[in-house]
Amino acid sequence: MAISGEEVRHIAQLSRLNLSEGEVETLTGQLGAIIDYVAQLNMLDTSGIEPTSHVLPLKNVMRDDSPAASLPREEALKNAPDCTEKFYRVPQIIE
Repeated sequence: MAISGEEVRHIAQLSRLNLSEGEVETLTGQLGAIIDYVAQLNMLDTSGIEPTSHVLPLKNVMRDDSPAASLPREEALKNAPDCTEKFYRVPQIIE
């Protein structure tokens, strides 16, 4: 399936791209090659293939969430460049 220069210009307009005539000609050939390749892929028999999002059956491996003692406040604030008795102090960024 061939794509025309007019279609490339229309896609460029939708994408808010300003293309020169040379770029339109280059992209016309490149997009045509991509569309031809996808057409080849569409000819493959995939009737026995189950749709998937990944080729390997991967799962997230999560550790069990078990309660534990937390870090004492003094220890957490020990290396802070600026802090109060209870909180980190950071520069104001919103006026």
